[in-house]
Amino acid sequence: MTDRPSILVPIRVLEGESIPEGVPDLLANGHVVLLGYHVIPEQTATGQAQMQFEDRATERLDEYQAMFEEAGATVERRLVFTHDGQKTIDRMTTEHDCLAALVPNATGSVEDVLVAVRGTVGVDRIAHVVAGLFGMTDASVTLYHVAEPDETDEDVGTLLDGIVNRLKDLGMDASRIETRVERDQAAFDAIVDAADAFDVVVMGESDPSLATFVFGMPADQVADRFLGPVLVVQREPSEGTE
Repeated sequence: MTDRPSILVPIRVLEGESIPEGVPDLLANGHVVLLGYHVIPEQTATGQAQMQFEDRATERLDEYQAMFEEAGATVERRLVFTHDGQKTIDRMTTEHDCLAALVPNATGSVEDVLVAVRGTVGVDRIAHVVAGLFGMTDASVTLYHVAEPDETDEDVGTLLDGIVNRLKDLGMDASRIETRVERDQAAFDAIVDAADAFDVVVMGESDPSLATFVFGMPADQVADRFLGPVLVVQREPSEGTE
């Protein structure tokens, strides 16, 4: 059994966002960093907004925290009034050492997990998220890799075998892990197409456009591409400092 992975759950707490059905159970084996945030106009002082809206936002966070704790997760929470929602998400991810951030779309019981592997960056972090959240469940895990034109079968095998072995080291049953490789497709489109058959998607932040796509679009547009929850595993902080 591995330590509980820390998962950031960002909720626009005063804009009608809530915790969708199935999400508390999805993160039952995790440590949830519940971020309630509200983006305010540049001309509005954060202190002014806090005085006006803090009580209402706190009441909603109380409700959401109880939902996660009832499911079995441990929870810490932050309430932030900000001029830049993405910077706040990035900062909270770093400050709380979160392994992943969640796009909290609704889900039923999790039986099939798609793990999109796009390179060696974050492999150990991906393994900790997958093993931590799903290792003690009955969910099946499919490691999915879209090969680059210059990647040989040997390269791909080495990458995927390494992740399988890491998951086994963390206590996962190898019989629940499958691998799947695609070629001659654009990586992101291939992942989106494959995701339809799975209950949740885990993907590494292997290029900056990924997190921008997931968190930079309105939730309804994200849901048009990903029907279920998406866990975006963050790269090591030192890897993004250049």
